[in-house]
Amino acid sequence: MTHTFDEKLTCEGIIGDGCGGGRFFTIQESKLLVYDPQSEMLKVLLENIHMPKSIRKKACVIYIECENEKIEFDLSLLKRTV
Repeated sequence: MTHTFDEKLTCEGIIGDGCGGGRFFTIQESKLLVYDPQSEMLKVLLENIHMPKSIRKKACVIYIECENEKIEFDLSLLKRTV
């Protein structure tokens, strides 16, 4: 199965850079999703993301910039931290 993701709203977890190495993190339909290309599993991590502009990952934190807010999602805790 091949998945196509919006490049501006997708980032890749780098192996050795904390949590989620080798996985893709993307925003679709107001949801933060994680895709594992090895197992082809797609999982919802967070919902209610409104007007996202960009996404990036550093270590175990996903940073999402939206029109009206900035979201931080901690992958080690699997919850929103801000």
